[in-house]
Amino acid sequence: MSHQIEALLCRFRSASQAFLVGVSIFLISGCAAPEPPQVKLEKANILPLSINPDFAFRKKTQFLNDPKTFISGGPGNESINFERRYYMWPATTQLDKDELRGNYLNFYWWNHGQPADVTVRLEYRQANLGNFVMAREKSYANVKGSTKTQFSVIGDDYLENGPITNWRALLIVDGKIVGFAQSYLWK
Repeated sequence: MSHQIEALLCRFRSASQAFLVGVSIFLISGCAAPEPPQVKLEKANILPLSINPDFAFRKKTQFLNDPKTFISGGPGNESINFERRYYMWPATTQLDKDELRGNYLNFYWWNHGQPADVTVRLEYRQANLGNFVMAREKSYANVKGSTKTQFSVIGDDYLENGPITNWRALLIVDGKIVGFAQSYLWK
């Protein structure tokens, strides 16, 4: 009788472990949603402003990945060195490294209201283009909660037109700007 109970408990443990592994895989795959493609716009059309408090940018980070701007000598900062390695991975040749050189901008934003189709637009100016405004967009379907959007102006765009001098990020729903953030120099 005790052998039967032990066998039953062993099967129960195996089944519960298999269930936990399956649930873990399901949850992890749901968290790893692919980032939508970055679309470069020919012209940034002007949109009406309709600020909605449900939509907001909560954090912005930017990183300029260009060895010409790195400060050499003195004590190194391990966190900055890690970020440089992160953005240069998996480049091995100089050509690969040139393709990853440029500006990386990360925007963390949220929608506390009803799920909505949201387009995030980055409008920016580059050093060699003067006041000409460039734009890129990423679109998300049925978004609610917190989301991260990363834009990169790298490779030939960066090497030919220079670094980003100022920018503005927009959250667009139904053709209206519902939230925005901008750099100090944006006009």
